[in-house]
Amino acid sequence: MHSITPGWLHERLDWPSAERGLVDAVLDTDTFNEIDDQFALAYTLLSPERLRLHARYAAPFHNDRSTGPSHGMAQNRVLDRMAALGGGLAHRGAEA
Repeated sequence: MHSITPGWLHERLDWPSAERGLVDAVLDTDTFNEIDDQFALAYTLLSPERLRLHARYAAPFHNDRSTGPSHGMAQNRVLDRMAALGGGLAHRGAEA
């Protein structure tokens, strides 16, 4: 286990630079709910020179567009399309 020091935190929170290489990322989104998540997904997929996307998770949501968190996550249409691409890139998130 690494000791968490202010210097260690600052190093990890610093803005990524070309010298530091690609930023490892996972994307947790509810792409059926609001447009910002679709933009985030497009950005991560179209920025391979900056980001290394390891996985995308379908996040649950519950509002007037869903009957509950599980239904909200199932509405995440991009999930099935990305799963069809293969490579284990898309995963269902928690249902609650």
